[in-house]
Order: sequence, then structure tokens, then C-alpha cells
Amino acid sequence: MIIPMIILFLAFFILLSSFFTVKQQTAVVIERFGKFTSIRNSGLQLKIPVIDRIAGRVNLRIQQLDVLIETKTKDNVFIKMKVSVQFKVIQDKVYEAFYKLEYPHDQITAYVFDVVRAEVPKLILDDVFVRKDDIAIAVKRELNEAMTTYGYDIINTLVTDIDPDIQVKNAMNRINAADREKTAAEFESEAQRIRIVAKAKAEAESKKLQGQGIADQRREIARGLVESVEVLNSVGINSQEASALIVVTQHYDTLQAIGADTNSNLILLPNSPQAGSDMLNNMVASFSASNQIGETMKNQPKREKKKNDTTSADYNPSDTSHPTDEQ
Repeated sequence: MIIPMIILFLAFFILLSSFFTVKQQTAVVIERFGKFTSIRNSGLQLKIPVIDRIAGRVNLRIQQLDVLIETKTKDNVFIKMKVSVQFKVIQDKVYEAFYKLEYPHDQITAYVFDVVRAEVPKLILDDVFVRKDDIAIAVKRELNEAMTTYGYDIINTLVTDIDPDIQVKNAMNRINAADREKTAAEFESEAQRIRIVAKAKAEAESKKLQGQGIADQRREIARGLVESVEVLNSVGINSQEASALIVVTQHYDTLQAIGADTNSNLILLPNSPQAGSDMLNNMVASFSASNQIGETMKNQPKREKKKNDTTSADYNPSDTSHPTDEQ
């Protein structure tokens, strides 16, 4: 009774071991007595118990390998680069991926090291940052040529980090800061120049308008003086007296304007009550003397110059006559 039960149990166990499942995006390699038999895809699968065995499972999903590399640039700067390689096993080449390559990660890492250390020493540090995509493309091209034989497809390669030495980074930051300060100084100088030019133009325009205003003011003053003299002449006051009267009037207008400003510290000399009268008398006397001298010079007889006599005593600037030649 016990033996049949044992046989039944063994038969049930063998039957169960004949079935197995394969997950999605996974391939199973089946061997029979150590020899490759078949590749099973996702789903419920059947194998011969005891004779067939699962040799291994191959992941068909996209995988990523991060490779950290230390290398040197053309300008002798040591940097650390992080290259991320995205790859997957080609579904039709599961056999090659499982049997031809034992350690795919090590193989990929070796190729990445080889390409990066061949490309980066050709570039200076600044070009490494600018042309990192070119480095990634070179890595992908080299890996594709090598890994396709082993059943691997390189989806993409990315240079995800470039890390120079800390002292180099500090020097680069100082250079960048100095360059920005230089640019800021240039812009500030240009702005200052624009302000100075604009201020100079404004002052020139202001002086021009001020000069035009003064000229117009003096023109109107002269016109007013002419009209004032004509009015005074019409009432029997001659031109000299009229001019003196206008000057005295302007003198008192100036005194009145100074007195109207309580904060003014200007002193006009002479400033006594008698100053106006003295100024008027002096001006009338001056004008009269000037007229008398002018009349006298007009009535003075012309002096004839002797022939060949060019002394300064006989020279009269107003004499334009030509002496006649003696016969």
C-alpha cells in the first residue's frame, strides 16, 4: 500500500516539474543533457522531466550600465566622466548573448574605457563640455560594431557627468566671474559715455536757447529805449538827457529788484541817496562835453601838407586831400 503511494507521489512530482512559466520580456534557454535544445519565450512551457533543464534566463528589457572613467584632456586636465550605456539583448540572438559572452557588463565597460580615453585626449577641457555628444556618438558606434556579434543592441550612450578637479573648477569659476565683471564694466562705461554725451547735448541746446533768449531780450530792450527816447524828445528833452534819465531809471529798478529778495546778499555801489542825482549830472555833463568835442573837430580847418614832408605833426588822419605839385 505504501509503495503505490510513493510511486503516485513521484509521478505527480515529475508531472509538475514538466511545466514551467516564462515572464514577459524574458527568454529561457533549455538544455538536454548539457546540450542546447531550444529557447522558450513568455508563457506556460513544457519540458521533459529529468532530461531537459533550464540552463538560464535572459532579460530582454532595456538595461543601463553606468561607467565611471578618469581620463586626461589635451591641456593636461584630469577629469572624471560618467557614461551611461543603454542596451538590450536582441530577441533573435538570445543564443549568442547567452553562450558567446559570459560577462557582458565587463565587455561593455572595457569598450567604453577604450573609446573615451582615445577621444578625450584630443580635446581641451572647454571642448569636452561642448562636444560631449560627439564623444557619446563615438562610444555608441564602437559598441555597436563590437556587441552586435554577441547579440547585444546598444540603444543609446549618454555622457551624463563631466567632473574636473575641484581646483580646476574654482579657476574656471574665477575666469567666468572676471569675464562677466569685464563685460559689466564695459556696459557701465558705455552707459556713462551715453549719459555724458546726452548731458553735453542738453547743455549745448540749453545754452543755445539761453543765448537766443538774451539776444531777444536785448533786442526788445533796445527797441524800448528807442521808443522811450522818441517820447522824451517829443516833450522837449534832448537825447543826452533822455539817455541819462533811462540809465538812472534802470539803476533804481535794479535797487528795487535787489530789495525785493529778502535772501539776497548783493550790495550795489554807490548806494547813497545822492548817488542817483550825481550819476544823472555826470552823465549829462559827459554827453554835453562829448558833443562839444565832436562839433569842434568837425569845424577844425584842414592843414595842407608840404611836398615830401611826412612828419607825424603835419599828418591829419581825417585829411584825404592830395596836395598839388609845385610848378
